[in-house]
Amino acid sequence: MHSSPFFTQPQIDDAVAVRHQLHQHPELKFEETDTAKRVAERLTSMGYKVTEGIATTGVLAELDTGRKGPVIAFRADMDALPIKEANGFAHRSQREGLMHACGHDGHTATLLLAAEAIIAKRDQLCGYIKLLFQPGEEGGNGADKMVKAGVLQNPQVDAIFGYHNRPGFPEGQLFVKPGPAMGGNDTFKITIEGVSGHAAMPHLAVDPIYVGASLVQQLQGLVGRHKSPLEAGVITVAAFHAGDAANVIPGQAELLVNIRSDRESSRAALVGQLEQVVNGVCSAHGARFQLEHQHQIPPLVNDAAWSERVLAIAAEHGVSADIQQLDYMPTMGAEDFAFYLQEVPGCFFFVGNGDSAYLHNERYDFNDAILPVAGGMFVALATSLLKRG
Repeated sequence: MHSSPFFTQPQIDDAVAVRHQLHQHPELKFEETDTAKRVAERLTSMGYKVTEGIATTGVLAELDTGRKGPVIAFRADMDALPIKEANGFAHRSQREGLMHACGHDGHTATLLLAAEAIIAKRDQLCGYIKLLFQPGEEGGNGADKMVKAGVLQNPQVDAIFGYHNRPGFPEGQLFVKPGPAMGGNDTFKITIEGVSGHAAMPHLAVDPIYVGASLVQQLQGLVGRHKSPLEAGVITVAAFHAGDAANVIPGQAELLVNIRSDRESSRAALVGQLEQVVNGVCSAHGARFQLEHQHQIPPLVNDAAWSERVLAIAAEHGVSADIQQLDYMPTMGAEDFAFYLQEVPGCFFFVGNGDSAYLHNERYDFNDAILPVAGGMFVALATSLLKRG
């Protein structure tokens, strides 16, 4: 367990117990009723003003110091995944087919740990703090729903901060990527309408499988010839469904296309020209199509000035013995914290989870040893940004 200037060992031990309890009782997006209740009860007992039921199951805790100063927000996500856990330790999931396979149990426990230390310092602080415990990060765009529910307003948030654990990075390493830090995620369903026919007479049909196969190839041209090679992006055709008989050319094919981008310009190059490519391929073969935009998360772009400040505050307070600035994106995975950063400046930082299984893996587990590092970063930010003059 990493040491911390902000927490006692009993506080850390309690945070570990909370994390294990959350891990044992995972809940899917917008079903986090038990988790939200536990979170709200603990925050209320600490002395925060607590509002429940935001964006379905979200929790907002507020601390008004009563003194004029900045308004800052910290965020943790609460939802789990529909994965059957393969771990055998004592705190494994007790709910069949559900699992905290991304570490949101750890993120929630982290912010609860920090919340206790922050409110204990309230007499030394000025300004206003909002703690956002968010539902539906896993494919539910819960951050967008929290924003629309007004959590960044009344009072208006000046800066927001959050984090994610990162397997494969040294345990307890705290790092920040200024600028583009995580990928945008756009998912489309493409339905190709052809003309069904006999497999022996393809000239009398319009084969949606042939058209779809051509489309799979042509989409890669957007990555290779329309996006700048200095920017990141990828297109994946994740599903292709058509036909069910060997002697029949089906009348329809469906494709699921996932597009990842690192900034708005790369997203525009890939998403912006998708329909044009689909239309061109289908028109060339006499097929029609429908294009449905099923899901969208913008690229996560950290404010450069706030990224620099987070690193400086981390070093000033000795949050971690290993503090790094990355010059490359650590992942193209999406994170809906990006919705907050579209509204107010801030920084999404990372903490290494060590050599654990990777995220969304049936054997993954959040590393309890990093709780003091991640929680300490939140306390350090509150201490520095809201310090009384």
